[in-house]
This record gives sequence, structure tokens and C-alpha cells, in this order.
Amino acid sequence: MSGNSDPVSDGFTADVLAWGVPRLRDLPWRHTRDPWEVLVSEVMLQQTQAARVIPRWHAFLDRFPTPEACAAAPLGDVLREWQGLGYPRRARNLHATAQRVVELGGFPRDLPGLIALPGIGGYTARALMAFAFELDAAVVDTNIARVYARVAGERLTPKRVQAMADDALPLGDAWVWNQCLMDLGAVLCRPATPRCDDCPVRTRCVWRREAGPDPAVGSSGVSTPQARFEGSDRQARGRLMKALAAGPVALSDVATIMQRDPTTAERLVTALVAEGMCQPDGLTLRLPS
Repeated sequence: MSGNSDPVSDGFTADVLAWGVPRLRDLPWRHTRDPWEVLVSEVMLQQTQAARVIPRWHAFLDRFPTPEACAAAPLGDVLREWQGLGYPRRARNLHATAQRVVELGGFPRDLPGLIALPGIGGYTARALMAFAFELDAAVVDTNIARVYARVAGERLTPKRVQAMADDALPLGDAWVWNQCLMDLGAVLCRPATPRCDDCPVRTRCVWRREAGPDPAVGSSGVSTPQARFEGSDRQARGRLMKALAAGPVALSDVATIMQRDPTTAERLVTALVAEGMCQPDGLTLRLPS
């Protein structure tokens, strides 16, 4: 890092809160502290923009308002409700988490307990702690990681960015602090066109002061462009999952639906079956029951 002092100390937190509190984006999951509702929002937001998530979040919770409701439903019903959001294994993990939460009698409230739930990593666990339980946890999503890398003026390792986030966290204000920092990254400290002149921490931002390559590129936690979707295996899998959401699919039709040669289609189907996303039923494939 350039300079002799840590740029996220000495007023960084106060500056971000003063900017963010009166400008918090009005997102529906910010009006709840229910851990199930928070979890559904976090899983949906991992690869989908907030505006698109809003109607899907409401629809999913109308169908599965509690972990008990989700756990009791067939996985196939959960996958159907997830259709169009991509990465169906996230829906599978959400279903498995609901079942585990029911077994436990509720959500754990500590980091190790939350990370032990299916498909939940450090980020989602901390998000649940901060946004559902209002516990002191510093969240690092792609927007927050970008802010820290630019303010520090360096590419950050996972350990370093989490340490910076932990140090900046105002105890007792984790919910509002993490939301404000997320909004700073989403609204001002954007990937391609940052609005530096409007940023409340511009005077302490090493990257703005020293210019040069963007340190957020390649920094831990900052998302990178996804591999091309058009023509990918993900697209082929998605075509089949969409067809399965409408009903069973004849095995003889799978390659045509996936728009792949029979060998490739067989490989992709084998992987989907192994992941529990679909199951053979005689001469057809169907979503799991």
C-alpha cells in the first residue's frame, strides 16, 4: 500500500456512513430481518442484478415462505421456481439448506455454524449475521472489495481485504454499515465508470490520487467477466433445465434440445444427474421428486 497510514482508518467509516445513510437504496430485502428471506435474496443476487431479482424474490417467497415450506417441497418444484435465474445448483443448495435448518430447529447464528450449511461460504454466512441477526460481521462482496482495493491502492489478498473490512466495521452498526458500503461500490465506485468526484472517501483514495492501473482488477473478491455464455456448456445445460421445467424429456430428444452432438449431450446429462439436477425415468429425463 502506498503511504504510511491505513486509508480506511481516521474517519473512513464516518465518511461512508454520512454519505450512505440518507441515500440507502430501497430494496425489499432490506425491510426484513428474517434469515430465510435474507438468504434467498443473497443467493439470488450472486449473479443477477437487483432489479431483476426483486420480482423473483417475491415470487419465490410466495411459493416457499419458510425453510419448512421449502424443505417439504420436492427439489423439482424448487428448481422450477428458480428457472431463469441460472446456476440451478444454487437452488439445490438452498433446498438442502432449508432441510438442514429444519433439522437444526433454526438457523445457526455464528460463522462456523452458518458455513456448515450446504452451499454457504464465508460471504453468505457473514451476510446472514449482519443483515438477519444484526451481529458484528464485516461483509465483503464484489462492490465492497472494489472499494477497499481502490482506497488502499493495491491488489488485495482474501486475508488482507477481510482484515481491512473487519478493522473498519463499526461495532453495533453492522447492518447499516455493510449496506452503505455496498451502495458506495454499486452506485459510485463502479467497475468501469467510477464517479470519483461524488465519492465521500475520494480524498483518502490512493488509486484516485496516484492513478495508474486499477488495483481492483485481480483483487480478491472483485468479480471478473464471466466466460462467454453463447455456445457454452452452461447454455446447453440451461436449455435442458428449461425444457425439464415444463415436463419430462425423452432421452432421444436431449441432444436436439441442448443443441449438442450426442456424445457431448450424454456427458452433460451424466453430470446433471450426478449433481442431482435431474433423474432418468425409463426412456425420459425429469426433474427430481
